[in-house]
Amino acid sequence: MRHRKSGSQLGRNTSHRKALLRNMVTSLFKHEQIVTTDAKAKALRPVAEKLITLAKRGDLHARRQALAYIQDKGVTHRLFDEVKDRYLDRQGGYLRIVKKGTRKGDGAPVSIVQLLSVDEGKKSGRKKAKKPKVPKAAKPRSDASNDTAVEKE
Repeated sequence: MRHRKSGSQLGRNTSHRKALLRNMVTSLFKHEQIVTTDAKAKALRPVAEKLITLAKRGDLHARRQALAYIQDKGVTHRLFDEVKDRYLDRQGGYLRIVKKGTRKGDGAPVSIVQLLSVDEGKKSGRKKAKKPKVPKAAKPRSDASNDTAVEKE
């Protein structure tokens, strides 16, 4: 039984899965968009969002934790210098997963994983004004009695 086993195994052993996610996160932050299968994209999202949260924290310990996970040192520096500034006022939801279709070779469902840009996803602070409700006037029921009389004929 699979009780309390969280996360997908992706058909790999632990070390292979960790290496796969590390490479995918590095590529995502390097190119800001990658194409992968749906299952890998769903497994990638929490890892990437935690690293962005580390970058938002920005202290030395967070930087060292990110350097321990991300493969390329330059990508880590870019994450802490440029990418974190986009998301300072966001409380999560830094990635978008868009379903692309199926892969031609094996029919696997494919998705595009991309970092949100600065202006995307921001909700406007202004709400639409609600129209005031106009109470319905009580209509005389005489029309209804005429309709029923016509229908009977």
